[in-house]
Amino acid sequence: MRQRRYLSLDDFECGARGRLPRPLFHYIRGGVEQDLALKGNRAAFECFAFVTRVLCDVSVRSLETRLLGQDYAAPFGIAPMGLCALDAYRGDIVLARAAAAANVPMVVSATSLIPMEEIAPHNEGAWFQAYLRGGEEEIDHMLGRVEGAGFRTLVVTVDIPVMANRENNIRVGFTTPLRPSLRLAWDGLLRPRWLGGVFFRTLLRHGMPHFENSTHVRGSPVLSPHAARDFSGQARLSWEHVRQIRERWRGHFILKGLLAPADVALAREHGVDAVIASNHGGRQLDSTISPLLMLADLLAAAKGMPVMLDGGIRRGGDVVKALALGAAFVFVGRPFAYAASVGGEDGVAHAIALLRQEIDRTMAMLGCRSIGEIGSGHVRRSDGSFLAPP
Repeated sequence: MRQRRYLSLDDFECGARGRLPRPLFHYIRGGVEQDLALKGNRAAFECFAFVTRVLCDVSVRSLETRLLGQDYAAPFGIAPMGLCALDAYRGDIVLARAAAAANVPMVVSATSLIPMEEIAPHNEGAWFQAYLRGGEEEIDHMLGRVEGAGFRTLVVTVDIPVMANRENNIRVGFTTPLRPSLRLAWDGLLRPRWLGGVFFRTLLRHGMPHFENSTHVRGSPVLSPHAARDFSGQARLSWEHVRQIRERWRGHFILKGLLAPADVALAREHGVDAVIASNHGGRQLDSTISPLLMLADLLAAAKGMPVMLDGGIRRGGDVVKALALGAAFVFVGRPFAYAASVGGEDGVAHAIALLRQEIDRTMAMLGCRSIGEIGSGHVRRSDGSFLAPP
């Protein structure tokens, strides 16, 4: 009953604002510098408009989508998001369970606070997202751990050679690890439901959360006056490492964070199974172009390799626009973190259901009975100009 007041994904953001401490909420919500890339991701979807069809007998419709040999119930999944166990109690497990129940993919984040070995049993089909460093031995150890945990799909995020200028995090008092302070304590006290239901509950049952999956060994605690996370080595990552990973990893191998057609072509040449076009949700380099606006060029370079995307998706219509422009699949991040914070597993399930309903409704209006029927003829640029077929 409580979920019924959430009528769209944006509603969950409003709910999370009143539920989460201010630094944590703004960590999820924010981008970098002036938030130009973040805003651009949403604005890109406004560049395209639908062309509806009528009298098509759409009385029976299906959202089933086949991707990398797996059938999913919808053409979207849950993107990797760090620190979800601070958004909701056992947040990564909440997301994993909801995704499994809905039969959509969920990508476990390298910066999650629950060991991947504890998350995997709750969703046997979950994917794992890794931040790998340019050391062959360290990469080999990490791949061994991911494989041992039972993951069959590896997503390597490659768009963070250096840390972003997230000055907005500093302004609201958010750091990783979090630094104990009177300001941080006061922010927590202002959100007693979160303080008792998430933070203290986690401490009592599981101890202080650590960054568990960044490397093959346990990382720093999430709250510490002195500890620091080690991001060294990511600047050394190269296409030679991609070749080594492809030789070592026996499951599906996906690269995330590509925007240049030349990089997509190189990914295909190195045997990568698929790519996720992404600007890191506007959280890495400001003024980075939206993946949606690059999609046609990326598809040309992919030559049949699946190109997925994320960034700025808030409505079922956004999903359909991306599919019409040629995306094989899409991933949604922030709204599911907000849904977990306000409603736990039920909240995430409700968010998934809302997005499914919007996609289904949009398909009916377009005269489509299946995901495969969605095509470039269903969209035009908002100025009325035609699109080249993907």
